[in-house]
Amino acid sequence: MAGENNFDEKGKERGKSREELIRHSWSSLEKNQSLSLKEKLEKLLALARECKVKKSPLHPEDELSSPERETGMTRISGFRIFENTYPLDYKYGRVSLGQGLKIEGRILALLAHNEAFKELSLSSALFLDLETTGLSGGVGVIPFLIGFGYFGQESLEIRQFFLGEPAEEEAMIQEVYRFLESNPFECIVSFNGRGFDLPILETRFTLHRLPFPLADLPHLDFIFTARQLWKHKHESCRLSHLAEQVLKASRWEDIPSSEVPVRYFSYLRSGQFSFVEPVLEHNVQDILSLLGIVIAASELLESSSFTEDMDSSDLIGLARILEAAGEAERSFELLEMALRQGVPESLAFSLKKKLAWYWKKNRQWARAVALWEEMAPAGKLFCYRELAMYYEHCCHDYERARELAAEGLSLARGVSRTYEEDFLRRLQRLEAKIQKGRLIG
Repeated sequence: MAGENNFDEKGKERGKSREELIRHSWSSLEKNQSLSLKEKLEKLLALARECKVKKSPLHPEDELSSPERETGMTRISGFRIFENTYPLDYKYGRVSLGQGLKIEGRILALLAHNEAFKELSLSSALFLDLETTGLSGGVGVIPFLIGFGYFGQESLEIRQFFLGEPAEEEAMIQEVYRFLESNPFECIVSFNGRGFDLPILETRFTLHRLPFPLADLPHLDFIFTARQLWKHKHESCRLSHLAEQVLKASRWEDIPSSEVPVRYFSYLRSGQFSFVEPVLEHNVQDILSLLGIVIAASELLESSSFTEDMDSSDLIGLARILEAAGEAERSFELLEMALRQGVPESLAFSLKKKLAWYWKKNRQWARAVALWEEMAPAGKLFCYRELAMYYEHCCHDYERARELAAEGLSLARGVSRTYEEDFLRRLQRLEAKIQKGRLIG
């Protein structure tokens, strides 16, 4: 729209303030039905960068405050740095933050699926969470709030870099770079940081011609571990949901992630910090939640021995972690333990199938056959095939193999052409073997 391209110069000629210019721009953009919300917001950001009129400083009441933590705010040009300090005995839900310092390297290595963590601890970790102008990634997405959590001498520190003036992004990224360079972090902990936060942050560093200090650090992206542990136990593996369900931490007043970009652009349009104050709190809660669920997961793995008293869903989650770490035998022992406890029928079938495959691979035929025979009455075609192969090749009991192949064929007709053809070939071969045996006999 031609009016949008020229509004800035016209506004300056009329002596408008930055807030008035942005308000005028947003009003024009809102009327343009051909643009998506994301495109409108990106245009607003670009126009805001061109405006160099400075905002007034924050009022004291704009700062985040809480009786349970120390807070501070530093204003540098067009961006602000917020600092929150939590003592190590601070309770977030059912865990104390200081428990994170007690997690052994071998546990972190299991959670991260990365042997490099065996020599590390969370005392040297950087917890990372970004709030951005979009949720899909890409060069056009700007991290307007960069949240870092890290352990100090006697506390957990959360430092937030907030971009109040889009035109000052380069200055803020330079300050973030100085912060990272001056702190010897040895690893990263995030929740979907590998797929979202790190690529976005690295892109901004590249655009501003700065090296990215976090590029080669070992990374515990806990979203993958969370799904392995709790996929079958909780209806969602979103960070906020896990904080409530696993940690019993209340986040009922939290804003949804989808609301974050809109709040930031409302702030840019109006200059009202109250729009983004909940976003800063949301970011703090995400960092605390991330540390909390890492602690909770480590508690499960640190059990010296897993027992029948454990929740079957926890046993399944732990089995997945151990299998990914190469501890297959221990993993499958946990799956058997979970089955003895009782799991939903649909899940029980997939677990039995997995166990039978493992026992077959390790030639523990009695255990594999018991599972195939247990599942066969439900009409599972693969069970008839596996049993027919077992009796043919391992037992040389061709009569029993033929019976099983015939049962499988009757079930496969009209259901699976692949299985039908397999059983037909098998029956022909078995008939030939049986006839040959009779002739020899």
